[in-house]
Amino acid sequence: MVKQLDYHTIREIFDRFYHAEPEPKGELDHVNVYTLVVAVALSAQATDAGVNKATRALFKIADTPQKMLDLGLQGVTEHIKTIGLFRQKAKNIIKMSQILVDEYYGEVPNSRAALQSLPGVGRKTANVVLNMWWKQPAQAVDTHIFRFGNRSGVAVGKDVNAIERAIEDHIPADFQLHAHHWMILHGRYTCVARKPKCAACLIRDLCQFEEKNL
Repeated sequence: MVKQLDYHTIREIFDRFYHAEPEPKGELDHVNVYTLVVAVALSAQATDAGVNKATRALFKIADTPQKMLDLGLQGVTEHIKTIGLFRQKAKNIIKMSQILVDEYYGEVPNSRAALQSLPGVGRKTANVVLNMWWKQPAQAVDTHIFRFGNRSGVAVGKDVNAIERAIEDHIPADFQLHAHHWMILHGRYTCVARKPKCAACLIRDLCQFEEKNL
C-alpha cells in the first residue's frame, strides 16, 4: 500500500495545482443553492455532463422548491429520465422540496446535519454544497478522489471516510477550500482509472504510484 506523503511534498503538489488553476470550479450547472443541491443529488452514479443535459430545461422552470413541487413527480421524472436511477431520484427531489417548503421556508439549510436529513442527500452531497456555495473547507470524496489519493499518497485510506479525514489532516489549511476540486479534476482528466496520463501529469515526480504510465 502507498504510504501517506509528508507535509512538504503535499504542499508542493497543491502549490502546482494552484498555479495551474487558481480557482477550480465544479462542473455541475446550477443557478442557486437549491438547484446545486438537486444537481449534486442527481449526479450519484451519473456523469456531470449527463446531469447538466437533463437539468438544463428543468432548472429554467423549477429553480425553487415550490416550483419543483408545482411541476410534480411526473414532470420531474420526465425531465430526468436520461439519468440513472431517475425514478427514485425524482421521488427524492419531490420529498426534499416538500421538506424545504414545510420546515425551512423554502430555503436550503447550511449545516451538514440539516442537509444530510434531506432525502437523497448524503455526506458527499452535503459537503459539495457546503464547499461550493458557502465556501466551507468541506471535502466531498468521490471515486476520482479515492483513486488519486491512494495512488499518489496525497490522502491514503481504505474508505471514503478515511480519505476525507486524511485530506483534512494532511493537506495544508490554505489549500483546503479548493482541495477536493483540484483532486476531482485531476482524477477525472489525468489520473484516470485505466491508462492514467502520467506523462502529462504535473506532479508525476512527486506521485508514489508505482505503475506509472510514462
